[in-house]
Amino acid sequence: MTASTTGKKHGPAAFVCGWPVAHSRSPLVHGYWLEKYSLAGSYEKIPVEPGTLAALFDRVRSGEFVGGNVTLPHKEDALKLADKADTAATVIGAANTVWMEDGKLNVTNTDWFGFIANLDDRAPGWDRPEQGGCSALVVGAGGAARGVIHGLLERGAKSVRIANRTVAKAETLAAAFNGDLAALPLEAASAGAESFDLLVNTSSMGMHGQPPMIGEVIDLIARLPDHAVVCDIVYTPLETPLLKAAKARGLRTVDGLGMLLHQAVPGFEKWFGVRPQVTAELRELVIADLPGESS
Repeated sequence: MTASTTGKKHGPAAFVCGWPVAHSRSPLVHGYWLEKYSLAGSYEKIPVEPGTLAALFDRVRSGEFVGGNVTLPHKEDALKLADKADTAATVIGAANTVWMEDGKLNVTNTDWFGFIANLDDRAPGWDRPEQGGCSALVVGAGGAARGVIHGLLERGAKSVRIANRTVAKAETLAAAFNGDLAALPLEAASAGAESFDLLVNTSSMGMHGQPPMIGEVIDLIARLPDHAVVCDIVYTPLETPLLKAAKARGLRTVDGLGMLLHQAVPGFEKWFGVRPQVTAELRELVIADLPGESS
């Protein structure tokens, strides 16, 4: 199966839209599931220029598509253009999944679900140290951080600290949620490292083609407790310098690929009527499509 696979060309039709969208691996994931469960249906990439999402949503309302995924730069517009948005999309301030229900165009944001499901899968028990709840340090204060923080709070995290270069942005993000949240300068992220049960990088630092993770964050790995879990939502490369440092210290690590796979589950179920499983086979299929990762 290749990245261009979109399943059978009849039955319900879904899509992923963005600008650009050529890089998306969503068709590979959904095409795998359509084939695995022997379902009629298709899933395609649709390039949508900024400011033109409404026209595609009209095609969903007309019945041409059962729904689809929305990626950058359209996630905020998707929320604004919907007839109905759930709590996750509203709180996060962006939507990535659309479907029709009771004659209304609905949207949700499944990034938080994918993040939590990935942690549950790769680091069981991450949220219970031990039964007192999880204290998390989140690096970055962009759109991805909003989804991660929503997921952490939904799971009952007892505290969240947000470290970002621009502290004011982290403070604004912390103020958007209820709970024990606070902002830190990125350079001071190691403060109180001994109390963090979970470290999550939501920034692009360490990604192929992006600036490296700053040394202060790498250095705090040495001060995390032995039970701590280190997660990076980046998946190109699969093992980022942050994860490599954590693994060298013997900590449990979680890469970002599982988040991509798990966040696709709710949408597929809404469009095609089957709740798919994220399997080792699917993970290996996508890894083989990542630059520099295939064996």
